[in-house]
Amino acid sequence: MTTLVILFWICIFVIFYTFFGYGIIVWIAVKIKERKSPPETFPVEQEYPDVTLLIAAYNEEDIVAQKMENCRSLNYPKDRLHIVWVTDGSTDSTVQRLSEYPENTVLHQDARAGKTEALNRAMHYVRTPFVIMTDANTALNEDSIYLIVRKFDNPRVGCVAGEKKVLQTGNNAAATEGLYWKYESFLKELDDRLNSAMGAAGELIAIRRELWTDIPKGTLGDDMFISMGVIRKGFKIAYCKEAYAAEKPSADLKEERKRKVRLAGCAMQNVLTLKDLMNPFKYGLTAFQFVSHRVLRWVLTPSCLILALVLNLVIVLMGAPLFYLIVLILQILFYLSALAGMILDKYEKAGILRVPYFFLFSNFTTFAGIGYLMRNKGNAAWEKAKRS
Repeated sequence: MTTLVILFWICIFVIFYTFFGYGIIVWIAVKIKERKSPPETFPVEQEYPDVTLLIAAYNEEDIVAQKMENCRSLNYPKDRLHIVWVTDGSTDSTVQRLSEYPENTVLHQDARAGKTEALNRAMHYVRTPFVIMTDANTALNEDSIYLIVRKFDNPRVGCVAGEKKVLQTGNNAAATEGLYWKYESFLKELDDRLNSAMGAAGELIAIRRELWTDIPKGTLGDDMFISMGVIRKGFKIAYCKEAYAAEKPSADLKEERKRKVRLAGCAMQNVLTLKDLMNPFKYGLTAFQFVSHRVLRWVLTPSCLILALVLNLVIVLMGAPLFYLIVLILQILFYLSALAGMILDKYEKAGILRVPYFFLFSNFTTFAGIGYLMRNKGNAAWEKAKRS
């Protein structure tokens, strides 16, 4: 029984550390660091360097006009901002509509090979020192390009992660998806202030052109490979919360599950691909951040959630003290509240019960993500989730 109790508490520790403990430790470390030495400042090398805004698109005819209106609203010199669309296998009128805008460079191929192959193809045409990649279905704030460029004044910065904002449209997916990204943004800012952010979302990611490495064929998570590859080369990922990409949420939780499963599969693959970053002798503090923020969250913690419940039940059945029975009851109540949240969510009446529901929903899609990874191994083309 002693062994079971030890395993139970290890699971509880991993769960707490992943979702609360790591954030607390990093927050304290940042306060100590910034008290000892003020944030660094760097001279502006060039006020408005040439920048490529790279947009990957697949069957986006419905939003071309809206995206181009957003591009034209950006506060950056038009002769320094080069807009490049790379279309991969589009079968609708996306290419035709893009040709109506003379400022566009359109790189199209008929065969669909996935976003990663499209980005590789496009980057061979890019000559500007900085590349900002964004999705076709997102809207950037007016000053985003300039704000991102200024982050590169720090010579240690090889990649910049913009903020992802989920528009609150009133549906259930918006509330749950937005909650997750607020927490993720909080951790990303702390990581950056301590050492380096641990990745960037594909909705808004920038990189020094000279640091680009072609994404291996079959890679599902292009954004993670691109951003963490910069760390491998000795640079850091800066987080720019003032520059954001806003997008509509998934149309419903069914579509959100589709997106979450894909992201989980991507994360699993990235952990395997980037496993060398877990070496503390080579990467030091970065290894600690990578394991705490990424590896535990995607690989170990979902299993610990299930094990904690099973072990707790076995320990109670073996005649453990009352304390373990109380903990078991609390766990069961948490799962029941999540179940109630799932049921009530269909009628848009989940309220606070949406929190435990979405928490378990997000973690348990990890297991489906393993299946997704196995099914799509070697195939980087994926079906987009429908948006509101």
